[in-house]
Amino acid sequence: MQDSAKYLIHANIRASGVVERSDVVGAIFGQTEGLLGSELDLRDLQESSKVGRIDVDIDSEGGRSFGTVTVASGLDKVETAVLSAALETIERVGPCRAELRVSNIEDARAAKRRELVDRAVELLAEFDDRQLTSEELLAEVRQRAEVGDITDYEGLPAGPRVADSDAVIVVEGRADVRQLLGYGIKNAVAVEGTNVPDAVAALSRGRTLTAFLDGDRGGDLILRELAQVGEVDYVAITPTGESVEDLSREAVLDALREKVSYEEFEQEALTEDDGSSPQVDADGGSAVVTEPESPTTAAPDSPDSSTDSRETGRDGSQAAGSVDDQRGEGMDTSAATATEGADATPAADDGDEPGETGSTTPDSDGTADPETLPGQVRAVIDEGTGRARLLDAGFGTLAEVDTDAVFDAVADAAEVPAAVVIDGSLSQRVLDVAAQRGVEQVVAASADSFVKQPTGVRVRTAADFEATTST
Repeated sequence: MQDSAKYLIHANIRASGVVERSDVVGAIFGQTEGLLGSELDLRDLQESSKVGRIDVDIDSEGGRSFGTVTVASGLDKVETAVLSAALETIERVGPCRAELRVSNIEDARAAKRRELVDRAVELLAEFDDRQLTSEELLAEVRQRAEVGDITDYEGLPAGPRVADSDAVIVVEGRADVRQLLGYGIKNAVAVEGTNVPDAVAALSRGRTLTAFLDGDRGGDLILRELAQVGEVDYVAITPTGESVEDLSREAVLDALREKVSYEEFEQEALTEDDGSSPQVDADGGSAVVTEPESPTTAAPDSPDSSTDSRETGRDGSQAAGSVDDQRGEGMDTSAATATEGADATPAADDGDEPGETGSTTPDSDGTADPETLPGQVRAVIDEGTGRARLLDAGFGTLAEVDTDAVFDAVADAAEVPAAVVIDGSLSQRVLDVAAQRGVEQVVAASADSFVKQPTGVRVRTAADFEATTST
C-alpha cells in the first residue's frame, strides 16, 4: 500500500508515560472506531486496502514517550483530511495521557513526479550527449571494417595483404597491427616477442622489409634479432617513450615516410656509440693525436707493419689493429706511436722500456699485463681456471664467475661488459645473450658450431692469441 498510496499522513505523538508501538496502534483503532461512520471506519478501510499499514516509531526518555506516526492513504484528498483530523482526537495511549498532532499530509504522487522529472532530464542528457556527423559516421564504419580484416600469417597477427604484398612492415604486437589497419595499412605483421619467428625471417628474404618498432630496449632487441636471422631493408622508430599502438594517423605516416635504410641506421648507431673512438688511417692503423712535429711511425723493427693489423712484430707486441680491433680491445690511441726519435724495439736504452706505450707487449719476465686482453686470456684460459671474466672497455675485471654461470652473469650485469673471457666452450646460448646485451667481443678456450653468429660480436679463441704472440 505504501508504494501505491496517494497521500501520506505524518503525525507526531507525545505520551506522559512509557508506551510501546502496539499501544499507539491500539489507541488509534480503538479511539477512532465509530467516529467517522461505517464508510470511513479505519479497520474496514484497511481491509479494503484504501488505508495502508500504520507505521509507528516511538522512543522513551525520562519517563515520557515521543515519536512519529505515518499512515498511507488511498482515499481522495477530502477523505484523507477527515481521517487525519480523526487521528488528532486520540487523548490516551494505554494508561498514559497522550497528544497526537498531524504535521502534514504529503502528496505521494508529487514526490514520484519529482523523481520522474529528474530521471527524464538525465535520460535526455544521455540521449543528446553526442551525435556523430556524417563524416564521423563514415570514418567509424570504415575503421571498423578495416580492423575486422586482421588475419593470421603462419600463426602471427597480420594484415590481409601480407601474403601477397611486395613490401612488409614488421611490428611488435597484435595491437600495433590493429592500429595500422585502422589507418589503412594492411601489410603489417607482428613478431610478438623478441624471438623472431622463422616465418618473418623468410618473409624478409623475398620482400622489402621495414622494421617499424618502439623506440625502447625491446624494439632494439627485436631489430638485432631480425637483422641476424633475416634481411632488414628499412627501419622506422617511434619517438622516445611512445609505442606504435599509441601513435595518431599523422604520426604513423610521418614515421614511415622518414624511414632510413638499415645500413644508415646502423652507421648512426655506431656513430652515437663510438663518438669518442679514435680516427683511423687509410691503411687501417690507428691515427694518434700527437704534437704536430711528432710523426706517427710504426716500430722500425716491424717489417710486417703494413700487413694485417692483427699481426705482431718481432718483439711479440700486437700492432695497431683495425677499427673493430681498436673498438673491441679498447687499445689506447697512443699504442701505435713511439716517442720522437726513440727506438720502438725491446732493445731500449735502459733495457726495460716497453716497445709500444699501452700495447700488449709482454713484460721482461715473459708474462702479459693482466689489464690487457691477452693478459686476461693468459690469466683465465692459459692457467686453466675453469672460470669466466667480464671485462670493461679498459679490460679491467668487472666480475668473475664459474663457466657454467656466465650466461646469467652477462644477462644480469649492471654494467654491460665490453668483453668476456671464458675458460671453456662458447655456446650459442651465451653468444646470443652477449649479442643482446651489446658485448663487443668474446674470447673462449673453444667455440661450438653456431647456427647463427651475430655480426655485432667478435668471437675468438685462445688459439688465435697464441698464433699472434708466437711469431
